[in-house]
Amino acid sequence: MRVIGLMSGTSYDAIEAAAADLTLDGDTLLLRPLGHLSVPYPDDVRELIAATLPPAATTTQAVCALDTGIGQAFAGAAGRALRELCDGAADLVVSHGQTMHHWVEDGTVRGTLQLGRPAWIAEATGLPVVSDLRSRDVAAGGQGAPLVGMTDTLLLRALPGTPAALNLGGIANVTVLAPGAEPLAFDTGPANALLDAAVRHFTDGAAAYDEDGRRAAAGRTVPELLALLLDDPYYGRPAPKSTGKELFHLPYLLRALDALPAPGPGPDDVLATLTRLTAVTVADACRAHGVTELVVSGGGVRNPVLMGMIAEELPNVRLRPSDDLGIPSDAKEALAFAVLGFLTVNGLPGALPSGTGARRATLLGSITPGLSPLRLPEPAERAPRLLRVTGPAG
Repeated sequence: MRVIGLMSGTSYDAIEAAAADLTLDGDTLLLRPLGHLSVPYPDDVRELIAATLPPAATTTQAVCALDTGIGQAFAGAAGRALRELCDGAADLVVSHGQTMHHWVEDGTVRGTLQLGRPAWIAEATGLPVVSDLRSRDVAAGGQGAPLVGMTDTLLLRALPGTPAALNLGGIANVTVLAPGAEPLAFDTGPANALLDAAVRHFTDGAAAYDEDGRRAAAGRTVPELLALLLDDPYYGRPAPKSTGKELFHLPYLLRALDALPAPGPGPDDVLATLTRLTAVTVADACRAHGVTELVVSGGGVRNPVLMGMIAEELPNVRLRPSDDLGIPSDAKEALAFAVLGFLTVNGLPGALPSGTGARRATLLGSITPGLSPLRLPEPAERAPRLLRVTGPAG
């Protein structure tokens, strides 16, 4: 089955599209990457997302406009992927949509909202669309995140020791596969969320991120600020757990800076400290679970200062990009959601209860038919245990 996966993370800078041929072969899921592309959001949609994300107040009119605007943007990305990656022929599109709110109270997820109406994608491509993949796990008592845990687990099972997969998006998440234990997946805390917010703040919007970590490299870690940030109760909560920009946003950072004695640290020192915060919280999570190897993906891989700090914090852990295993680090999440949609249409659960805390493993998402009547495959006889990449990273 040829599947297109669409993903936009908490950084909301672009829509990532990846295509793959997926086949079940006994207990192995075979994945052949067909390529990936990144499609920036239209300026007006990106600006509306920024103006609507927590802690901002909004209106149902803005939510409706976003649902349409994001859906149309995803439809455009899907159309490009269909033409440029699939030679015009595919069987399924899987859309994560754009997370606008992840509702967590006292560690329990009450709901989660991803916008981007799938009807626009189905109409533009003629293909069936699997969307809204998080809600069913939440309804079953789970966190609804991180859903990459299933794909990570299938990929990591071939590795020795206690391997883990780390994704560095707006939020950092890890999947840990220890021998003799159920897989564990959880959000460790912010990766780029606070960094990007700080850069936008200090540059009055002229820059969106710290390119190559240059400003962090020019600064120094401020121990007082780092200690204050590390004191957040989130880090002490047991897994499974999830978080988002509902917690880690600019006002959160500004409150921490206001708590420091005047005159306070300079911008580069703040960025150095936030980079170190991500490295420390990732390393603490890895040490707590005895991780021996870390397979890294996401936008943070392109930040050499962040990667260097993680390596400093984990001197005895091997770090390597997911590209080494055939999964392009920039396309990992889009491919992961392609896998989840493939599992759904084949009648297989896509969430790991040990990773999300759900009462049971559930089939994820809702299916929007394409131009033709919806015909699903016969349910698969058994779920895969391994993922094998059959082509080079593209």
